[in-house]
Amino acid sequence: MKRILITGASGFIGSFIVEEALRQGMETWAAVRSSSSRAYLNDQRINFIELDLSDEQRLTEQLKDHQFDYVVHAAGVTKCINKDDFRRVNTEGTRHLVAALRALRMPIERFVFLSSLSVMGAIREQQPYTEIREDDTPQPNTAYGKSKLEAEETLKARSEEQFPYVILRPTGVYGPREKDYFIMAKSIKGHSDFAVGYKPQDITFVYVKDVVQAVFLALDHGKTGRAYFLSDGKVYRSATFSNLIRRELGNPWWIRITAPIWILRIVTAVGDIIGRLSGKAIALNNDKYHILRQRNWRCDIQPAIDELGYKPQYDLERGVRETIAWYKKEGWI
Repeated sequence: MKRILITGASGFIGSFIVEEALRQGMETWAAVRSSSSRAYLNDQRINFIELDLSDEQRLTEQLKDHQFDYVVHAAGVTKCINKDDFRRVNTEGTRHLVAALRALRMPIERFVFLSSLSVMGAIREQQPYTEIREDDTPQPNTAYGKSKLEAEETLKARSEEQFPYVILRPTGVYGPREKDYFIMAKSIKGHSDFAVGYKPQDITFVYVKDVVQAVFLALDHGKTGRAYFLSDGKVYRSATFSNLIRRELGNPWWIRITAPIWILRIVTAVGDIIGRLSGKAIALNNDKYHILRQRNWRCDIQPAIDELGYKPQYDLERGVRETIAWYKKEGWI
């Protein structure tokens, strides 16, 4: 029986990875913090391990009595009050985990790192938009994207040690349990939809279960050192997501507002101030400003199809239907 360690196991994507590992009959270890919610980790077969990714020495001590065949590193933060926390958690946490595994000489077969399309930044923005490719030079324009790119570079620095890592770069991930896109559903139910920018925007999405599919394909036969983009293989207009959400909510009346970019700049700046005053990260922050203003989110998933055998099962219509049904069932909306 294969033994798998999943960091960020209590999170949105991590909890789905745990479920798939159990379904495949693996001995599944969920890495959590003492403060982590275990709301989606109720299966009695789950083994829990508390890991401190902020301290390499402590992490090595916590891992020393364990052996894993696979490691999926899904832990990380997508929004922070202090932008330095992105690097502390996403970059340094990755570096500490890899260093601990190497110090223990743990013979893992594959290490899969959940990165992001955001490492590429706003490139290929001239119309007509073309797909962002693996050989494009990353130009991250957010603290989040920079921290993920630096984490990738931490892995690449281990290439001479034959460390068997594979990087996945999903575009916007949505699905049940996700809280940021949920804000849009809540807004639409409240009869308003807000968009920014008048320049055409090409948006891509990937459903959480398709990300999980890619994770296990990468564990099985991903090529060491490769970085694969993930989407559902389609490109959407900026209004498509909200239109589908509205339909699944029963077509409530709404007011759709499209505001200029400078309005978004003000809203996100205020969001940052509120976050600092409240001590709680706000979804609409300065990092989010750069993400929302970006026009081109096309990406080339052909390498994942050819090398991993990745076959997206959820287009946006199917994914939104399943997501909204879950939100309703759980009483979120």
